Amino acid sequence: MAIAKLSEQLINQIAAGEVIERPASVVKELLENALDAGATRVDVRLEQGGIRLIQISDNGSGIYRDEMPLALSRHATSKIACMDDLEALHTLGFRGEALPSIASVSRLSLTSMVADERNGWRLTGDGSDVFREAAPASHPVGTTVEVRDLFFNVPARRKFVRTERTEYNHCENVIRTQAAACPEVAFSLRHNDRVTLDLPAADDPGERVRALLGDAFLEHATPVDEQRAGLALSGWLGSPTQSRAQPDQQFFFVNGRAIRDRVLAAAVRKAYQDVLYHGRHPMFVLDLELDPTQVDVNAHPTKQEVRFRESRMVHDFIFHSLHKALAALRPGDSGHAAAVPDMGAPAPAGRPMPMPAQADRPLSGLGVPGAGGGYAPPREPRLEPVGRDPGFGAAWAEFRGTSAVAEARPAAYDTPMPSATSGAPAADPDGMPPLGFALGQVAETFILAESPRGLIVVDMHAAHERITYERLKREWEGARVTSQPLLVPETLDVTPAEAELAEERAGLLGELGFELDRAGPETLTLRAAPALLRGQDTAQLVRDVLADLAADGYSHRAEGAMNAVLGTIACHGSVRSGRRLTLPEMNQLLRDMEATERSGQCNHGRPTWVELDHSALDRLFLRGR
Repeated sequence: MAIAKLSEQLINQIAAGEVIERPASVVKELLENALDAGATRVDVRLEQGGIRLIQISDNGSGIYRDEMPLALSRHATSKIACMDDLEALHTLGFRGEALPSIASVSRLSLTSMVADERNGWRLTGDGSDVFREAAPASHPVGTTVEVRDLFFNVPARRKFVRTERTEYNHCENVIRTQAAACPEVAFSLRHNDRVTLDLPAADDPGERVRALLGDAFLEHATPVDEQRAGLALSGWLGSPTQSRAQPDQQFFFVNGRAIRDRVLAAAVRKAYQDVLYHGRHPMFVLDLELDPTQVDVNAHPTKQEVRFRESRMVHDFIFHSLHKALAALRPGDSGHAAAVPDMGAPAPAGRPMPMPAQADRPLSGLGVPGAGGGYAPPREPRLEPVGRDPGFGAAWAEFRGTSAVAEARPAAYDTPMPSATSGAPAADPDGMPPLGFALGQVAETFILAESPRGLIVVDMHAAHERITYERLKREWEGARVTSQPLLVPETLDVTPAEAELAEERAGLLGELGFELDRAGPETLTLRAAPALLRGQDTAQLVRDVLADLAADGYSHRAEGAMNAVLGTIACHGSVRSGRRLTLPEMNQLLRDMEATERSGQCNHGRPTWVELDHSALDRLFLRGR
């Protein structure tokens, strides 16, 4: 078969297949051009979800008449001139592919005017590689691009276009994302001659976030502002109780560019792992600023993915910044109020049924007696003070390899409890702690407390579980990972690449508690594993860790597995429903919550407390109406 040079139109249509996936792709490319031109206002008009018409007008710098044909030529751009420009990009677009690709699969009209010309000019095309001569046109300073009948000359692509509503939603999401990145720019959207979005320019980025995500998000969000080693992260983290079923309210920008990156996604997931209910997704608006030479934005045709030169450093910086922000939350902090999450159908209300007594029930198959794990409440209950369960201390002592319960128990466990007859302290409105003082129990499960703002309801098991879990993690981190030799070494069949990786990263695997020897080209011998994980499938865990190291250069699986075991111990070592607490014990639990990181959620992501403020109580009883 003879080799032939492709026509210019076919080349553009092939490029359009990479860049233009749907109407939203056109909207994204044209918005980026408008923002790069210095626009302070962008107006978008759609018909039939963008399938029939996409019109984007801006008040940017405009295009000169003699440059308009160049703007519709492939690889013609004003944004880069040499390799140095490409390696240090400060603009959203740079490759000069968008306009010619769009023009090759639609009927395109380009109208523009610059400030030093007397009138504007219009250039039109019909989907071919031939454009009419530019004609004079009335137009203010700026540019309007009109795209009609998208994919009219590429029937195969048009078959993949979805319904009008679906395509409109994708277009709106693109505009909202760009609006979040550029609060100083005004955006408007009209669909089928109806205004559906109107966002005026905002001097305060928080006002743009409020307009996009609502008052509730900003009220409960945690501000982030961290800088280290040439990296700067700013924005807002949504409260874990405001999680969503889909990741549709997540905005991450790198140097002002909206991106999707697995390194960043992994860092966010890890930061939320102990506070987010399973299957839920957090809300956030975050902007990472770094030297443009440290990030490659030319890794994907749509420029939605990037590559970092120091991906591990970026991952660790983002994780530690978000982890620190979430850990710093305490009851009563500004912007941190426990909202009632919507996580599906609630459990049936009512008094919990007592579990059958099991005096020596083992904990998660590890031979550790569970302290209070599902015991039936005694007729006249007597409790150890909150956080001082001797059975739980014994469990922790066994994992630490010591027989002395007193040595294993953290110092915080020995916090003296108030006298059982002292009662709650006086409720001083000016000196009352954030969670107030306990009033009593409901169904031997929830603690009611009066706070400066209203009524607090605490799930005593979930709250104590978080307190115990955080203490356990501090103890474990202080002791580092204890490796335990296996009585019978285990042989693992792996790929040659995984075997080589195990040799190269032997130091890191050793820090995680694994001792691995290479026994052959595709064989590893596991001789030791973390003591905390005995009884689990450590061979599969090693394979998963190696897979993570091969894909990302790091792995959190071993740490996650250890935390899961600590969470199980914390769950079984915490006060259970059906046990009566004295008022001093309730108040001690409230004070421990105020001093504990992430105390708003248990380690399964369920809320530990909610608040009904005075206005909510008034509404319940129609007061003031």
